[in-house]
Amino acid sequence: MSLKLYLLRHGQTDCSRLNAFCGSSDPELTPEGVKMAEAFANAYRSTPWEAIFCSPMGRTQATAKPLCEAISLKPELREGLKEINYGEWEGKTPEAVSHEFHDDYILWTADPAWYPPTGGELAVAIAHRALQVIEEIKHRFPTGNVLIVSHKATIRIMLCSLLGIDVGRFRFRLGCPVGSVSIVEFGTHGPLLHALAERIHLEQHLRSLPGT
Repeated sequence: MSLKLYLLRHGQTDCSRLNAFCGSSDPELTPEGVKMAEAFANAYRSTPWEAIFCSPMGRTQATAKPLCEAISLKPELREGLKEINYGEWEGKTPEAVSHEFHDDYILWTADPAWYPPTGGELAVAIAHRALQVIEEIKHRFPTGNVLIVSHKATIRIMLCSLLGIDVGRFRFRLGCPVGSVSIVEFGTHGPLLHALAERIHLEQHLRSLPGT
């Protein structure tokens, strides 16, 4: 038996609905986002979970809550799982950022690994802190199923780091819509991707929401 990591992105928020940058700010789940969290809990409550690790942001804790309550397991909060800090771009749409911070936006779009959002955080820094959490999980739980509830950029950066994909390409290589789960198994030959951005647990109307 090996370790399987389930990387769950939180449910819909107003920022994700509008496709606005949302890192250090912390909007609540929309009613649809709550339904996404409940749908995940209903689909995965019978999975034998070893632990649940969660970003300390409100939207991730709210996403983990239905499953935690269903299986009576308390989430372990880790700062390393927080979303990228978008600095001065927080709450703004890509179009607004491109207009107000054009040069920084072009550099970040080209290589977010080494060019941060204005006043924000590098992708390589996120990889460093998030992978420390994964190493902790691997040490404590060499086998079984562990859930990580995190954020769009952070999950994609973790996946790139684990799968040998250039972290600077995280925005253009992997999808991660709200309420989706990706599954990585740690086997003899290293991390193996079993599912990417899976949302079969969501009803069709939740999967088809715009701006997710």
